[in-house]
Amino acid sequence: MEWMESISRAIRYIEDHITEDISINSIAEQVNISPFYFQKSFAMFCGYTVMEYIRKRRLALAGSELVSSDVKVIDIALKYGYDSPDSFTKAFTRFHGVTPSFVRKEDAMLKSFAPLKIKIALEGGYLMDYKINQKDSFTVIGVSKTFKYEDAKTEVPKFWNDHYAAGNGKFICGMYGINHDKNMTGDTFEYLIADNYNPAADIPEGCVTKVIPAYSWAIFPCKGPMPTAFQDLNSKVFSEWLPACREYEIAAGYCIELYDDPTKYPDGTRDKNYYSEMWIPVKKKV
Repeated sequence: MEWMESISRAIRYIEDHITEDISINSIAEQVNISPFYFQKSFAMFCGYTVMEYIRKRRLALAGSELVSSDVKVIDIALKYGYDSPDSFTKAFTRFHGVTPSFVRKEDAMLKSFAPLKIKIALEGGYLMDYKINQKDSFTVIGVSKTFKYEDAKTEVPKFWNDHYAAGNGKFICGMYGINHDKNMTGDTFEYLIADNYNPAADIPEGCVTKVIPAYSWAIFPCKGPMPTAFQDLNSKVFSEWLPACREYEIAAGYCIELYDDPTKYPDGTRDKNYYSEMWIPVKKKV
């Protein structure tokens, strides 16, 4: 209930400040949740990233204002956070399927996007395996790229596909997928496709090393074809396990994916029995 109320308060804050320069940090501050945890949990719980939700609400409101008033298009664009008519027109057209000028000239159909409303429902009630393990620091080697939270669900799997398509699997097999948001405050995060680092071996061109600090880790097993099984686990951890957990909270901006050797399975990573794990650094609540 506490987490649902936090989401409700966040949505109310967004609606009350929809035409202002609101940020992830300012919203998270209103509900006393770290921006890192808030972003991930909001997306899992609501089905949209925070900024995607805000953008859709603004474009829906802009469309309504466009047909119900004679306010200039440039003024509507500025009101809803767009710096120029061109950027507004592109975003408006992607969302509504028609340009702002066409709406003014013709009897065009527009898309609505109502504010989210939190309803109490009985969910969960299933067994979820996990364990808490203390691990020493360790070093990994891998390839790194920065992603936006907004499009990570599609772009991270593409990063993996491109990695293997380029033949880089012979250098970095991909034992780990490491999500790191250092300050837990931004709209972006670093993602590494990585293996354990061998100090005696040369570092291939384009690769980096990274020290993963010692933490207590909540470790969740995952069984099923990738990436669907892991995305489903990710959703359950951040939208259900963490909000319901009375003993632990997130300790740092890491989320580590551990992958088994796909050659052990008849259908590789698509096998129904394929095994992986999610690691979340946690600390005792005070």
